[in-house]
Amino acid sequence: MPYFIDVIVPIPLQKLFTYSITPAESHFLKTGMRVAVPFGKSKIYTGIVAQIHTNPPTAYEAKEIHQILDEGPLVNEKQLQLWQWIAHYYMCTVGDVMRAALPNAFLLESETIITKNTKTIDESMLEDDEFLVYEALQHQPSLKIHDIANILDKKNVLPVIKRLIEKGVISVEEEVYEKYKPKLVRYVKLHARFSSQTALQKLLEDLSRAPKQHQVILTLFSVSATTKKPVRVSDLSKDSDASVSIIKSLIDKGILEEYFIQTDRVQYSGDDNEDSKNLNDYQKKALTEIKESFKEQSVVLLHGVTSSGKTEVYVKLIEDALNKGQQVLYLLPEIALTAQLITRLQNYFGEQVSVFHSKYSSYERVEVWNNVLNNSAKAQIVLGARSSIFLPFDHLGLIIVDEEHEQSFKQFDPAPRYHARDTAIVLAQMHQAKTLLGSATPSLESYFNAKQNKYGFVEITKRFNDVLMPDIELVDIKEKQKKKLMKGHFSDRLLEEMAQTLRDGHQIILFQNRRGFSPIVECNTCGHAPQCPNCDVSLTYHQYRDQLRCHYCGYAEMMPKNCAACGSPELDSKGFGTEQIEQEVKVLFPDYKVARMDLDTTRGKYGYEKIITALEQQEIDILVGTQMLTKGLDFRNVKLVGIMNADNMLNFPDFRAHERSFQLMLQVSGRAGRTEERGKVLIQTYNPLHTILQQVSTNNYIEMFNEQMNDRYNYKYPPVFKQIKITLKHKDYVKVDTASIWYAKSLRNVFGDFVLGPESPPIARIRNQFHKNILVKIPKNQSLSKTKEAIIKINNSFLSIKDFRSVKVILNVDNY
Repeated sequence: MPYFIDVIVPIPLQKLFTYSITPAESHFLKTGMRVAVPFGKSKIYTGIVAQIHTNPPTAYEAKEIHQILDEGPLVNEKQLQLWQWIAHYYMCTVGDVMRAALPNAFLLESETIITKNTKTIDESMLEDDEFLVYEALQHQPSLKIHDIANILDKKNVLPVIKRLIEKGVISVEEEVYEKYKPKLVRYVKLHARFSSQTALQKLLEDLSRAPKQHQVILTLFSVSATTKKPVRVSDLSKDSDASVSIIKSLIDKGILEEYFIQTDRVQYSGDDNEDSKNLNDYQKKALTEIKESFKEQSVVLLHGVTSSGKTEVYVKLIEDALNKGQQVLYLLPEIALTAQLITRLQNYFGEQVSVFHSKYSSYERVEVWNNVLNNSAKAQIVLGARSSIFLPFDHLGLIIVDEEHEQSFKQFDPAPRYHARDTAIVLAQMHQAKTLLGSATPSLESYFNAKQNKYGFVEITKRFNDVLMPDIELVDIKEKQKKKLMKGHFSDRLLEEMAQTLRDGHQIILFQNRRGFSPIVECNTCGHAPQCPNCDVSLTYHQYRDQLRCHYCGYAEMMPKNCAACGSPELDSKGFGTEQIEQEVKVLFPDYKVARMDLDTTRGKYGYEKIITALEQQEIDILVGTQMLTKGLDFRNVKLVGIMNADNMLNFPDFRAHERSFQLMLQVSGRAGRTEERGKVLIQTYNPLHTILQQVSTNNYIEMFNEQMNDRYNYKYPPVFKQIKITLKHKDYVKVDTASIWYAKSLRNVFGDFVLGPESPPIARIRNQFHKNILVKIPKNQSLSKTKEAIIKINNSFLSIKDFRSVKVILNVDNY
């Protein structure tokens, strides 16, 4: 009886592919194991077994699998269930989800190997580039595609390879290779034949003429005697002050034996754990209320003002879950936050904390994955950014989503375009676990759900130690400019407060939500501004490299000395970014240490940690930064926060601009005065009477919520209506325009007036692709799954039209 398996392949296919297996393989294989399968003419992919059955495919003949890659399942049933839900809800394919979910090192890639044929070749019939490849194959047995690309100095070498195959010079095969290599550490021990006293004495006498080698053996003895642990080569070389080559010569002589031990790349080297802190009365009350709510509801929203000690409440809940033998997932929006939280959680829970995010190498992520899969003691608490919802949990008891209002939880590119908070709630339901959403400024959707009694709701209204909320003052810069009281981009009030704070020995954070030096460079004579050749956007000036750069596609050019249009040397920069603020602060306060935290300064793996640690150690007096600073970081000594310009956030063309600005400004303000003294926040603006700014200055979340919800009801936006955004892209404007009109017309036939668009976004061309957006609004009483089915139907007919095939369509569910 023939057996078959359905395999998920990491490419966007609507259906799963079926492969045939032998009866023996069918007994060994389980769902969730990896198999290497042939796909297309010559590709080999890593797939995941989704189902084992006996029904042959009707449309094609099932190929055999290439090889089985695992001893046991790598992905469990609940994960496959979650993958299916994400693919269905976010309108993408399971292959997309698989590519996002599995660490890269698990996806074996096939690599094309080129070898020389044995028959004799007439060299005169080869062209120049073919001869170069042929000659290279005389010297080595096989070449890979990228080797040939290097030899010929060309990107596309496939035509050359094709010609060589036709002439029978070479043959091509695919080789599958494993990307993950375990980390091995080299250890040494004395060879067994020197275990007796006499043999040892003789050895030391023999080595008396080689003092360095003699020293290595003595050090090895003393270290082994004291620690009784295996001795690393690196430690031995350091302790005996000998180079590694000396140890190598002892190994070559057979005096020392080397061996390797596999170790984890991420290790916790801490002391014994601290006990968690005692909670104050507000925190205790909140904790009791959360536990009560969990009896009725599976999701609870915790609304605690900034610096109210939400993390300590989480720690108590984590302790409870661990005592029941459950795993805990702690989701954070920003990698910068994990750096600070790791230390706090490791002080409480030591080894049990694992960290999972994209700044870790793919090898490190594989190790965390395996630890979670095997439910190892090292991975009882996983702390991670949005991708950690894909880990193979087995006994999940609690998910904490901290700063749940953050837009970093939503993935925009590539598919699956999932929202980690919503997916976490579904994941928790699959495991019958509880979810806690925490924030000082909850998103409107979550607060709305809590009001509708879908979620439990708990509040902490007082800061820890009863510190007062920061004093927020609005500074009218239009008025200050009239009175000539501005120095650069700083008002006299801000400079006065900064000088006072620095005299008192406190630290300052300045917030400007734009990196670079200045967003526009303009010629004073003719008004020409350099534009990006690939996008409809002006280039941003970065002073530290003296470059103009595009923040959308990465294009860069040197800063011109003269205007490209009229040749005038009078180039002026308009607007300001973090670099310019940093430079101005250095001039205004030359005796203090200034640092900057934005995408440009936090590129490396430890980029965030260096800056955050320096601020905690008080090596930095003034920190200038973008929105990275707003995400729940805890700085003890920051007394003053300055928001350089509140207007560009408020006037952004997006239905959530006001809600986002409120959250951003309150979160930044929350960094001030977190210990004993009350902090101060200064917000510079041209319009101090704006309602949002008034609500920020009085810290009035409820008023903001009611006012924004009123607008959402009137204009039919989420959370009242659901939303699906459809983006069409193509390099030809006319084609994308016709395509989007056809698409919108088809949607209107089904959904009537609930379709908006097609409309060009504020930046209509990015990376030489023109964009058009269509928005579908879905009322509460309309079935979401039926709506999606209708859209997929329209999408399929759209793709079957020959002229539109080259237009890329992106479906984004809940695109906010």
